[in-house]
Amino acid sequence: MPIPVSCSFDQLLARCGLPRLEARALMTLASGRAREWLIAHGPDPVEAALRERFEALVRRRQAGEPIAYLAGAREFHGHRFEVGPAVLIPRPETEQLVDLVIDQASPGADVLDLGTGSGAIAVSVACARPDLRLTATDRSPESLAIARRNARSLLGESQATRIAWHEGDWWSAVPGAAIFDVIVSNPPYIAQDDPHLADGDLRFEPRAALAAGADGLADLRTLVAGAPAHLRPNGLLAVEHGWNQGAAVRALMFAAGFVAVTTLRDAQQHDRITLGRIPANGGRSAVPGLE
Repeated sequence: MPIPVSCSFDQLLARCGLPRLEARALMTLASGRAREWLIAHGPDPVEAALRERFEALVRRRQAGEPIAYLAGAREFHGHRFEVGPAVLIPRPETEQLVDLVIDQASPGADVLDLGTGSGAIAVSVACARPDLRLTATDRSPESLAIARRNARSLLGESQATRIAWHEGDWWSAVPGAAIFDVIVSNPPYIAQDDPHLADGDLRFEPRAALAAGADGLADLRTLVAGAPAHLRPNGLLAVEHGWNQGAAVRALMFAAGFVAVTTLRDAQQHDRITLGRIPANGGRSAVPGLE
């Protein structure tokens, strides 16, 4: 139905062709007004300039562009993170990985976040645990620039220096002698020919942050194989992965000598995070079934 040239906020939201919640979110962006104000002023007429800004956002959303990119931000672990097309949009499932580090890291521990993207994991951990020393890496300089801005915004200029940033591809970004108590990562884990990469928000997110080889495990293999050289005895490795990759990631960890390997499930009861520890004596453990 065509939208009248002169219309109210309620009429514009109802007739723009988007679900009500999405339409109101875009109007909040276009107007700078709070959701409560928009509800209270629903019958008021919309000025022409505001309508143009709103309709431009609607067209981008109808083309599939994620609302997080339109807004330039996404809520994660109680904080508002800057995001853009250079970084993956943080997902609620990854908050479980943050909680794990917050709970498991010993006082004053050294924590490494590999492939930090927007900095969502490293910065969220730093916000919750001021005692920890953090290092975060990413292959993309654009991603690191966003992560640094998020650190300064959420931690403040002085506290942001608690995170050391390194550019490079996985272990090549980590100083050779660096040793950590906890290593965490949400790496790419989708198969490169997965049809879901052509759906929804994934169409707009950086492919390098999503896909990893023919089976989606290429980067996870690299991470798990290299982790023992950078972990102290009893050190923890925790990685996020796809819902059907739990068994494969556990096998990778056992093969690399990790013990106490286990997989945690997300809110939908899907395998989502696998973790393991280096033996306390620093020795190599036996792989279950292969002793």
